[in-house]
Amino acid sequence: MRRMFGIERQVSDMNNQSLFDSFFHEKSLSFLDRLIQLSLDEDGKDLTSMALFSENEQAEAGIKVKQDTLVVGLPIVPMILGRFPGHVRIEFVVSEGAHVPAGTHVVKFQGSATTLLKAERVILNFIGRLSGIANLTRTFCEKIAGSGVRLLDTRKTTPGLRYPEKYAVAMGGGTNHRLDLSEMLMLKDNHIDRAGGITPAVRLLLAAYDPCPPIEVECRTLAEVAEAAALPVQRIMLDNMSRDEMARALAMIPPGMETEISGGVKLETIAELAALGPTFISAGALTHSATCADISMDIYPVSEKVNSNGS
Repeated sequence: MRRMFGIERQVSDMNNQSLFDSFFHEKSLSFLDRLIQLSLDEDGKDLTSMALFSENEQAEAGIKVKQDTLVVGLPIVPMILGRFPGHVRIEFVVSEGAHVPAGTHVVKFQGSATTLLKAERVILNFIGRLSGIANLTRTFCEKIAGSGVRLLDTRKTTPGLRYPEKYAVAMGGGTNHRLDLSEMLMLKDNHIDRAGGITPAVRLLLAAYDPCPPIEVECRTLAEVAEAAALPVQRIMLDNMSRDEMARALAMIPPGMETEISGGVKLETIAELAALGPTFISAGALTHSATCADISMDIYPVSEKVNSNGS
């Protein structure tokens, strides 16, 4: 994947297919391929379907949402079904990222019954998880609409699901922070303590890399903010400060230097934090606290039809 030091990704920067392609390319596509295979391997052999359906039996199926939801993860569906020998025709009823009402069929299938049954849970897990993250992200974004503050995700993602989950954040209107540790230099408390302070830590980074990637400094106190603000860093993070401390800290940081509020950000508090005027607010909850969207897949005899209005 192309490296873009210090450049966050937003869905508004590109159309949905281009956004998917930008996330899942080269290294990240390899991760996704392995994740899909691991997910299928976890399920093992579908002994029940093998006993009840013949190898050549055909079926129709439809994925239906049971709640109003954004639909995210559709491009992964053919990547899953393509791993099976039985042919399946896929019809996407809605576009990636669409917001649909409860009862909508979003994908229709026709093909091998055993293939559809084997792939069912893996497909639903991906779409449900990613749609849930997108839904929560959109709700957070609505709380700060019009403030000019950008909502960031974090690296608090499910192991192995970093790229899909951050993709879902972008689809929900959020902005991606670092995809991995190499995308930006971020001085956290352990680094600062090891170096003996913010100033020596920044100097070590500047000496280690030429050119030096952008540096973000996590500050715990107003004294640390004052120290970081005098250094050639791109962004200062205010970590777990009180509202009063954050207001004072933001007033100390020079114009043009990015600011980020982080730590325990909730739906109930994010609007109040945005009113302080930071550049960014980051919320780990986008990925670690999202609830999966409620979706299901129904399998039908070939003669029955599935339509988009849920009947």
